[in-house]
Amino acid sequence: MAKDSFLVGLIGSGIGPSLSPALHEREADRQGLRYLYRLIDIDTLGVPAQAVGDLVRAARDLGFDGLNITHPCKQLVIEHLDGLDAQAEALGAVNTVVFEDGRAVGHNTDVTGFAASFARGLPDAPLERVVQLGAGGAGAAVAHATLTLGAGAVTVVDALPDRAADLAGALNRHFGVGRATAATPDRLPALIGRADGIVHATPTGMAAHPGLPFPAEVLHPGLWVAEVVYRPLETELLRTARAVGCATLDGGGMAVFQAADAFRLFTGREPDCGRMLADIAELAGAAESSAGTVV
Repeated sequence: MAKDSFLVGLIGSGIGPSLSPALHEREADRQGLRYLYRLIDIDTLGVPAQAVGDLVRAARDLGFDGLNITHPCKQLVIEHLDGLDAQAEALGAVNTVVFEDGRAVGHNTDVTGFAASFARGLPDAPLERVVQLGAGGAGAAVAHATLTLGAGAVTVVDALPDRAADLAGALNRHFGVGRATAATPDRLPALIGRADGIVHATPTGMAAHPGLPFPAEVLHPGLWVAEVVYRPLETELLRTARAVGCATLDGGGMAVFQAADAFRLFTGREPDCGRMLADIAELAGAAESSAGTVV
């Protein structure tokens, strides 16, 4: 008999506003499943990110079916798992843990989530020269996705030069020498001037980090701009880019497709991504309205 009851959760810092519980539970309800999605916020618990191993073990002992993992635990969790799928191993980051037969296996659905969103939202975008701003956990995932989609070369820009260099090195080892380079933020205007598109993977644009990640005047109409931030769905960067004439992609698609892939891993059921895309538009809009501002 097919399993129809699931207990999952999310481990991370400051995750109270997350839309993941509603995204997962709404889709499960439509499929007739009993599905509880719990937030395990290390800030609320008063424990450091290094406690992620203890939290994973506790969840497994309590009968959870799986966990999502977010900042700042995506790399730290790896040493506490029994195995990794190929994508998580290549990336060195995990955002989904599945408990099965007593084992905890790590996956990464951020990569597939961004790739699916990009293919849907910017299907004909040129990919010869891509500039990516941000080399953190989300940045590593979307850079892998962009190169998997066929990008010729990705230039990774980060305020921490060593982090950008480390990511570029990892990308070259996985995809081939010359596919990725690192650069410092002062080179952004020149890089964007020659680029086909920009992937933005920093927190700038979220409620706690308002504004633009770089001066508006470096944008030009031939660019496409893809955003990772999804609360709000329309960041200042996307508004500015559209006004200039750029093609744009909001972060909602990545949030939905990574959640759909995690839902499939947890349940073995096929989610309806169309319904989940409608959900995130409604949920993000409701969150902004209730706050009276962007969140």
